[in-house]
Amino acid sequence: MTSKWIAWLRIGSGMLLLAVNSVVHILPLLVVALVKMTVRIGVVRRGCDRILMAIAADWIAVNSRMIDVLTDTRITVEGLPAPDSGGQMLVVCNHQSWVDIPVLQKLFNRRLPLLRFFLKSQLIWVPLLGLAWWALDFPFMKRYTRAQIERRPELAGADIAATRRACRKFRDLPVAIVNFVEGTRFTPAKHAAQNSPYRHLLKPRAGGVAFTLDAMGEALDTLIDVTIAYPEGRPSLADLFANRIDTIRVHVRRLPIPEPLRSGDYQKDPEFRRHIQDWVNQLWAEKDLALDRMQPTRPTD
Repeated sequence: MTSKWIAWLRIGSGMLLLAVNSVVHILPLLVVALVKMTVRIGVVRRGCDRILMAIAADWIAVNSRMIDVLTDTRITVEGLPAPDSGGQMLVVCNHQSWVDIPVLQKLFNRRLPLLRFFLKSQLIWVPLLGLAWWALDFPFMKRYTRAQIERRPELAGADIAATRRACRKFRDLPVAIVNFVEGTRFTPAKHAAQNSPYRHLLKPRAGGVAFTLDAMGEALDTLIDVTIAYPEGRPSLADLFANRIDTIRVHVRRLPIPEPLRSGDYQKDPEFRRHIQDWVNQLWAEKDLALDRMQPTRPTD
């Protein structure tokens, strides 16, 4: 019974500290974002961008330090790339848990440009965090169901156009765009429903990769391929703060993006679509083999 109370105390303390740290950093973030939005002078806006990135990096660094202090979780990493804060890169990763996000941020904060994730449009309404993501130019995506498109055919392709608009602003900036290529977190039920050919992974969705490459033109030339494994099973954020995760294993590869794949029409060019799909499927096959070594048992609920 005592251990349960200790776990809940850890979880509550961790969440409270995260909330306090978020408020402390989001408020100045919003002030700078408002200055950037209202002042149209280029040098001022560029200065605001630098300040925003510095605040975000400090926010992430404090979160990471809190996790270090509050937990005994060890993150072992193979292949961590050399620092490159000025590059333009696509980061792809398997997705098992919400813990994936603080792991990625801890590993790459101030090593790569600020990681930006594609977010569902509804998340802009999350108190404070939604405004922070907006201020940091996280791309918000509105997805339409097949039924909605059938009722309003003009919506077909709107999500793709939104991806292009969201990414276009990054063409001349250092950026690391994160794509969870499976499109959702792994669960055994999803794995079975897909009849996935991979032991540890869901089927990859190559379209998101293709649209990001298309939207960025030829600016993206580097792929950061990240594989995250939880040898003790898929954890929750509560497990992290309750100190129930012993080890997290991460494998990182820095790869060139093949030049022929950096421009093309995924929707209208079947040959280009096949090349993108073959490339992503090969990455996923290699990732599955890596997980055989890093996480011998299949993830469970």
